[in-house]
Amino acid sequence: MGFMDSFLRKKTSGSTAKDRLKLVLVSDRANCSPETMELIKNDIIKVISKYMEIDTEGLDIQITQTESDGGHGNVPAIYANIPIKELRSPR
Repeated sequence: MGFMDSFLRKKTSGSTAKDRLKLVLVSDRANCSPETMELIKNDIIKVISKYMEIDTEGLDIQITQTESDGGHGNVPAIYANIPIKELRSPR
Protein backbone atom coordinates (compact mmCIF):
# COMPACT_ATOMS: atom_id res chain seq x y z
CA MET A 1 0.00 0.00 0.00
CA GLY A 2 1.45 3.34 -1.03
CA PHE A 3 1.35 6.70 0.63
CA MET A 4 -1.54 7.95 -1.51
CA ASP A 5 -3.63 4.83 -0.84
CA SER A 6 -4.31 6.05 2.68
CA PHE A 7 -5.94 9.19 1.28
CA LEU A 8 -8.04 7.21 -1.18
CA ARG A 9 -9.28 4.70 1.39
CA LYS A 10 -12.68 5.50 2.88
CA LYS A 11 -12.73 6.04 6.62
CA THR A 12 -15.64 5.13 8.82
CA SER A 13 -17.54 7.95 10.48
CA GLY A 14 -16.42 6.68 13.88
CA SER A 15 -12.77 6.75 12.83
CA THR A 16 -13.15 10.26 11.44
CA ALA A 17 -14.85 11.46 14.62
CA LYS A 18 -12.10 9.91 16.76
CA ASP A 19 -9.40 11.64 14.68
CA ARG A 20 -11.18 14.98 14.98
CA LEU A 21 -11.58 14.63 18.74
CA LYS A 22 -7.89 13.78 19.16
CA LEU A 23 -6.96 16.79 17.04
CA VAL A 24 -9.14 19.11 19.15
CA LEU A 25 -7.69 17.77 22.41
CA VAL A 26 -4.11 18.07 21.17
CA SER A 27 -4.60 21.57 19.81
CA ASP A 28 -6.22 22.64 23.08
CA ARG A 29 -3.18 21.46 25.06
CA ALA A 30 -0.80 23.27 22.73
CA ASN A 31 -2.82 26.46 22.42
CA CYS A 32 -2.82 26.21 18.64
CA SER A 33 -5.71 25.76 16.25
CA PRO A 34 -6.81 22.38 14.85
CA GLU A 35 -5.88 23.71 11.41
CA THR A 36 -2.31 24.38 12.54
CA MET A 37 -2.09 20.90 14.08
CA GLU A 38 -3.30 19.38 10.82
CA LEU A 39 -0.65 21.34 8.89
CA ILE A 40 2.04 20.10 11.28
CA LYS A 41 0.84 16.52 10.92
CA ASN A 42 0.80 16.78 7.10
CA ASP A 43 4.30 18.26 7.06
CA ILE A 44 5.62 15.45 9.25
CA ILE A 45 4.01 12.85 6.97
CA LYS A 46 5.45 14.53 3.87
CA VAL A 47 9.02 14.68 5.20
CA ILE A 48 9.14 11.18 6.69
CA SER A 49 7.55 9.67 3.57
CA LYS A 50 10.64 10.70 1.58
CA TYR A 51 12.66 8.15 3.53
CA MET A 52 10.22 5.42 4.50
CA GLU A 53 6.74 4.10 3.88
CA ILE A 54 4.62 4.76 6.94
CA ASP A 55 1.20 3.69 8.15
CA THR A 56 -0.69 6.98 8.14
CA GLU A 57 -3.73 5.32 9.74
CA GLY A 58 -1.64 4.35 12.76
CA LEU A 59 0.07 7.74 13.00
CA ASP A 60 -0.39 9.36 16.41
CA ILE A 61 0.95 12.84 17.15
CA GLN A 62 0.43 14.44 20.53
CA ILE A 63 1.49 17.63 22.19
CA THR A 64 1.97 17.31 25.91
CA GLN A 65 3.52 19.34 28.69
CA THR A 66 6.90 18.29 30.06
CA GLU A 67 9.24 19.87 32.56
CA SER A 68 12.03 21.93 31.02
CA ASP A 69 15.64 20.80 31.38
CA GLY A 70 16.50 23.86 33.44
CA GLY A 71 13.62 23.27 35.83
CA HIS A 72 11.92 26.53 34.81
CA GLY A 73 8.44 25.08 34.51
CA ASN A 74 6.58 23.14 31.89
CA VAL A 75 7.09 23.42 28.14
CA PRO A 76 5.15 21.87 25.26
CA ALA A 77 6.64 18.73 23.68
CA ILE A 78 5.63 16.86 20.53
CA TYR A 79 5.47 13.08 20.73
CA ALA A 80 4.94 11.09 17.56
CA ASN A 81 4.20 7.39 17.16
CA ILE A 82 4.79 6.68 13.47
CA PRO A 83 4.46 3.05 12.38
CA ILE A 84 7.07 2.29 9.68
CA LYS A 85 6.12 -0.20 6.98
CA GLU A 86 9.31 -0.12 4.94
CA LEU A 87 12.50 1.90 4.55
CA ARG A 88 13.06 3.45 1.14
CA SER A 89 16.29 3.36 -0.82
CA PRO A 90 18.34 6.58 -0.57
CA ARG A 91 17.50 9.05 -3.33
